[in-house]
Amino acid sequence: SCCGIQGSAVVLNIVLVEDEPQLGEAMRSGLEATGRVKVLSTCRKGEDAVALFQDPQDVPDAHGVLMDVRLEGKMNGIEAAVAIRREHPRFPVVFYSIQDDDTYFRDFRKAGILSHYAYVRKTNYLLPEMLVPLLQDAVAGRSFIDADIEARVQEVRQLDENDPMGLLEPHEQAVARMLAGGMSNDQIATQMGYKDKRTISRVNGQIYTAWGLRSEHADEKIARTRAALIVHAGRLLRWNGEGDVFSIGPEGEWVPYWPDPEGG
Repeated sequence: SCCGIQGSAVVLNIVLVEDEPQLGEAMRSGLEATGRVKVLSTCRKGEDAVALFQDPQDVPDAHGVLMDVRLEGKMNGIEAAVAIRREHPRFPVVFYSIQDDDTYFRDFRKAGILSHYAYVRKTNYLLPEMLVPLLQDAVAGRSFIDADIEARVQEVRQLDENDPMGLLEPHEQAVARMLAGGMSNDQIATQMGYKDKRTISRVNGQIYTAWGLRSEHADEKIARTRAALIVHAGRLLRWNGEGDVFSIGPEGEWVPYWPDPEGG
């Protein structure tokens, strides 16, 4: 239900995940006092947050999640977000942590979360006037990364620019490989253990978008075929309106792509 949310006049419905009750209550009351946020539910454990989103028929009418990284229970906030986004692709999550711990950053990178997120490590970002714009940006599909770690994230992204799988989250990578193997959406859903088979169509859409396959020239069948070709080529490919295909050359420019007929 996050589509079409724009502007500060819209009230954002969120789930708040914070393991310290006093801080959680202060954040809830502060956010709601702005008149721009409604906290639908609060959780102290990552497992409880995941449970809210487990049943496709029982998903809360939330636009996003505001999530502490350090939580009670076995799951930290990053692991909980990965589990939520498995059933609800790229669901907007704003992370925060006042702990300056590199372990969380490593978990963050390992999770493969690439969009609709924020990550903040400064106490002043827990003020409502700082959090509300981050929530609005996440729900609108924009990303924010704390300046302290932004440079490192950008370095990683630059390395991944010509790696199509590097532009996908882990479960999207698995779906892309099965798609390239000729499996149907129903077969992929069964193999992946998705409760809602329609989720695969949404995951496919995220893959097409990440790989630039959305255009007026490409319907779903064409995008699916081109996604399979990208998996087999192991590199990003682009098609123009005439159907000509291009790949990134050694100088970073797009050049005509001619696959080796010998498979080399």
